[in-house]
Amino acid sequence: MRRRAAILRLEDHPNLSEILGVLAQLAHIEDGHLEQLAVSWRNTVQVAEARRRALSPDSPLVIDVLAAFDAVAALYADDLDGGYDYVSVAPDIASTALKAVRDAIAASYAKPILGRSQYSDLIRAWRSVFPQPTVREPDLGPGRTEVKQLLGMLPTLAGRCHDDQGRRAYDGLLVQAMTMNEDVRTQARDAAFSAAVRTGRRRVWTLVRRSAAEGLGRFCPTCRSARGDTRDDDERVVELCADAACALLVSDAMPAAETARLTAPLRHLIPLPRVAD
Repeated sequence: MRRRAAILRLEDHPNLSEILGVLAQLAHIEDGHLEQLAVSWRNTVQVAEARRRALSPDSPLVIDVLAAFDAVAALYADDLDGGYDYVSVAPDIASTALKAVRDAIAASYAKPILGRSQYSDLIRAWRSVFPQPTVREPDLGPGRTEVKQLLGMLPTLAGRCHDDQGRRAYDGLLVQAMTMNEDVRTQARDAAFSAAVRTGRRRVWTLVRRSAAEGLGRFCPTCRSARGDTRDDDERVVELCADAACALLVSDAMPAAETARLTAPLRHLIPLPRVAD
């Protein structure tokens, strides 16, 4: 039998549209969807065998699949914990639903090596709730343009060891992070998260923060080596940028003064809109 060509990049995957459809849907899964997924999911012998095959070492981009699993766990961490007033789905229901989500991710990536029945078994629960793959942006609120601009800027700081402008920007952000009143910042962040809960953007909040961390945490494209900054420094800068992005995410549902407190430290870096106190 002729061996299949190895799939080394997501862009080369023959099932790309469905993969993107499943991943894009993650930010749009509502509590009712979790309950439906939990009811639909069954761990039969056939499903277990299809899952084993889909997660085998020779499955296409299996490392990307495992990274997506980590993202799912982060997005729904509060639902799995259950100890919050704003969580309405029981943790055991959420846990079962997320098994259906992970099976759908695995199936979409592994489709080229799965038999037709294996693929159908693995993605059946997901398809019972989401029959057609769709690619929709998460609800980034009225500041969506600025949120995208901010998140898109962060990877450019990854090359700060070879870019004087990037180094100056990073150092400026670090100074802001280390000198900002932490109590004031915590109060503003709490107000932003409450707004995310009220507007149904709680899970997008987590997605935005993960995107900020991933963007700033990339290797330098030139030397792919450590840049000399400590992990604590990086975490301070990531938190500062993530707070600003999340404030923009919910700027329609929180006091303007709180939005300004979280976005002001980044105004020297990108042209964020000014918010009146």
